[in-house]
Amino acid sequence: MDTAFTEEQDEIRSTLRELLSKRCGPDEVKAAVRTAAGYDASLWAQLSGRLGLPGLALPESYGGVGCGLAELALACEETGRALLPSPLLATAGLVAPLVAALGTPDQRAELLPRIADGSLTCALAVPGGSLAHALGLSGDNASGEWAGGGRAGGVQARPGQGGGWLLYGEAGQVLDGHSARLLAVAAHTGGFARSRTLLFLVAADAAGLSRTRQTALDETRPQARVELRDCAARLLGEDGAADVPGALAAVGSGAAALLAAEAVGAAASALDRTLEYVRAREQFGRAIGSFQAVKHRLADLYVQVQAARSAAYYAAWDPAEGSLALAQCLEALRAVTGEAVQLHGGIGFTWEHEVHLFFKRAAADELLFGPVHRLRAHAAETAGLFARTKEAV
Repeated sequence: MDTAFTEEQDEIRSTLRELLSKRCGPDEVKAAVRTAAGYDASLWAQLSGRLGLPGLALPESYGGVGCGLAELALACEETGRALLPSPLLATAGLVAPLVAALGTPDQRAELLPRIADGSLTCALAVPGGSLAHALGLSGDNASGEWAGGGRAGGVQARPGQGGGWLLYGEAGQVLDGHSARLLAVAAHTGGFARSRTLLFLVAADAAGLSRTRQTALDETRPQARVELRDCAARLLGEDGAADVPGALAAVGSGAAALLAAEAVGAAASALDRTLEYVRAREQFGRAIGSFQAVKHRLADLYVQVQAARSAAYYAAWDPAEGSLALAQCLEALRAVTGEAVQLHGGIGFTWEHEVHLFFKRAAADELLFGPVHRLRAHAAETAGLFARTKEAV
């Protein structure tokens, strides 16, 4: 495997970094997250039109750039550096690959070009409050327990008139669910005894759909509560025989690689800002960065970031390792942001300081997609590291 980046990949990284450095500073981030959409719509249009960001990993036949997960992960590393609030992860990282994997030819032809040009933003709505479990990152999702159970748990689907479907239920913690123009909703169908989980497409203007933006620890990842009351929907796919848990797990591996890259970008940016501060901040007549104890702490953080970056890049080439890479990157981000608050001293403890944007991203990501020990435990179980041998029995 050749791990060197191509000229095209380097160009994606440098172009995106240049644009975000001009348009996505801490003040711009804080202003964008307080808009109704939760992101800068003009910047999103520029990223979509000029760079083709949401279509980076989509085939050219559907209007995409024709690259792969590795290129999208490099882009996510740069968006993580800037803590860019955008629907990129929910749209291109979660829903687009589900449509590509499960959608009918007509659905793919209708939706993927609009996703690629940025005009259609999407969100994945799963009930149960555990997106990590639904994506197979922190546990086996084959049983469907993450989607609720019984006659009333989760979201229920029943056939409607004219061949459509009606959904009833709710899902909390839907990433970008308040602003997405299309929702992919996981719902039960088939009755109590033969219940199975399928995915349904719900338009933003569908009757019976209610969306409420929630107060989130990390404002750069807006979340919403989605309520469906006999809401019209259409099945993603043809006959309902698709392996939805398997498709979600496959998408989860890729999404974990993207999240790992984002976490590495955020950790590197927080470390750079901390280095800049300790070089300028003086105490006892010298920069605090010259003290040996501070040097040791920063050296440890540098090693953690570099190790996490290696894991993230490997996961971008081999998504099967996404869960482990995500665990290492989230751990590195937590360590770097915690030390960043400490090394910024009194100003670092003020809630308004920009370092807290990174600190809140670290805490929120582990709550949404972790915790780290569950990611590692599930990866170990999947690999059979702790399986009992016949000799031991």
